[in-house]
Amino acid sequence: MGSRTTTATFTPVSWDEKEVRATEGPRLSRASVVNDYAGGIEARGAACEYVLCYATEMTGVFSGMEVLTGSVDGREGTFVIRQAGTFDEEGTIRCTFDVAPGSATGALTGLTGDGSYEVRHGEEKVAVAFSYTLD
Repeated sequence: MGSRTTTATFTPVSWDEKEVRATEGPRLSRASVVNDYAGGIEARGAACEYVLCYATEMTGVFSGMEVLTGSVDGREGTFVIRQAGTFDEEGTIRCTFDVAPGSATGALTGLTGDGSYEVRHGEEKVAVAFSYTLD
C-alpha cells in the first residue's frame, strides 16, 4: 500500500496533571490523559502520558507517548505515537507526531507515518491530519 492521508478528531476525556518540579524559572509537570478518536482513526480510551515544561505560567513545550487501540481507515490494531509540541500565551497548542517504530500490531503491523494538530483554547474537538504507509 502506498502513502495515504486520513483525518480524524480527538476529544479529551480526562486530564490529570501533577507538578514534578517547581522552582524559580521553568516548571516541570506530567499529565496522564485519555482521548477518544473518531474518523479515519477510531480509538476510544487512548492513553497518553505527557511531560510538560512551562517556560512561563502560560507558555512551554511538551512531549508524550500515546497508545491507540482501534483502527486506521478500517484496519484494526494497536500503535503508539510519539508527540512533541508547544503551547503559547493565547492557549494555542501545536503538535507533531509520528508512529513509534515497531509499535503497530494486528492489521496495522508495519504502520509508519506522521501527523499534526493545532488546537485553540476552548475547542472541544481537535482535528488531526495523519499521513501513513502500511506494508
